[in-house]
Amino acid sequence: MTLTPQRIPSRHVPEGVTTVRAAAQRPDMTLFFDDSDSHLDVLDSLILTPFVDGSQPWAVTSRLPRVRDDATLLPPGTVPNRYASDDGNQAWLATGDGWTLRSTRWRSGGAMVTVTATSEELARSVLALAEEGAAVEPDPADERVDIGFWHGTANGPRRWSRPISADPWEEIRGNYTPGAAAAFDRLVALDGERLNGRILLVYGPPGTGKTTALRSLARAWRPWCQVDFVVDPERLFSSSGYLIEVVMGAHGTDAKPWRLLLLEDCDELVRGGAKQSAGQALSRLLNLTDGLLGQGRNVLVAITTNEDVGRLHPAVTRPGRCLAQIEVGALDHAQAVRWLGTPVGVPAGGATLAELLAVRDGTSVVTTPEQTAPDGLYL
Repeated sequence: MTLTPQRIPSRHVPEGVTTVRAAAQRPDMTLFFDDSDSHLDVLDSLILTPFVDGSQPWAVTSRLPRVRDDATLLPPGTVPNRYASDDGNQAWLATGDGWTLRSTRWRSGGAMVTVTATSEELARSVLALAEEGAAVEPDPADERVDIGFWHGTANGPRRWSRPISADPWEEIRGNYTPGAAAAFDRLVALDGERLNGRILLVYGPPGTGKTTALRSLARAWRPWCQVDFVVDPERLFSSSGYLIEVVMGAHGTDAKPWRLLLLEDCDELVRGGAKQSAGQALSRLLNLTDGLLGQGRNVLVAITTNEDVGRLHPAVTRPGRCLAQIEVGALDHAQAVRWLGTPVGVPAGGATLAELLAVRDGTSVVTTPEQTAPDGLYL
């Protein structure tokens, strides 16, 4: 299928408005589609057409983390001329005098609006009309925090956003050893000013509540830091294109000053032999935190690992690079008894948070019953 773009005539520019246009060259553009493309892909192409051919050389985009159910994401009185729906995601295309608009509403509750136009003033005015009153203002009492989820695909990196429940730090502080709790106290109190280091190392045995603490931290930092979870960190640091898209792309929909990339269980990335085993991955991580790649980008990186800090690569843990190094360990016997309220079921050597929750809730791993070997000969 070949799509020939239509050139939309420029509007009359009012007196006193300065119009800046791209070069007059308008390349011919042919778009090919097959059954691997969706209707949403077609709308993505249509919004690019007037921008590429130069008839509408200005483009602006706004991303909204959560929008009202009744929001049209269109200027008042505008009727879309294209609509597409795919797996819960919806998109509209509308055109006006000198502008083209594409609105996308994701099933996660967020949305994105892109406008191309003959002038920057027109593009921004149409965008403002489309998103006016559409955003749902965050409720300070809401226990959820919007977290982005990155993953690599055959068609490039993709990001989804969804609200995740997170307890206030004050309510879960008792789940941690005094040393870990005091360290998280200092992190929770940060406000994005004068951060000494870009890496947060959270290490300790499985089941000690490392991820739970970071979710609570994301809630505490919600006013100034967007948290993105990277599903495939090994792929992120092995692909320069993936890394550039995550770091340089216009993501984190509400223009927060800082972003926190959360990488879980990255033992192979930060252990002592990482340079030999992970190749350029470690170098790219370090470059992101205090090298050229990180310059001008307020990006923090939180890494959880089961490795002991003494076995981690010294380049990761050196002073000035790490904002925090927090060991999250099991509670000793006395702390575990206080947490559980009874010594029954608490091992003499203490217990992890996961083990205490299993004792408290009476849960156990489902296993097959042991079978007694039959007597007699086996042939």
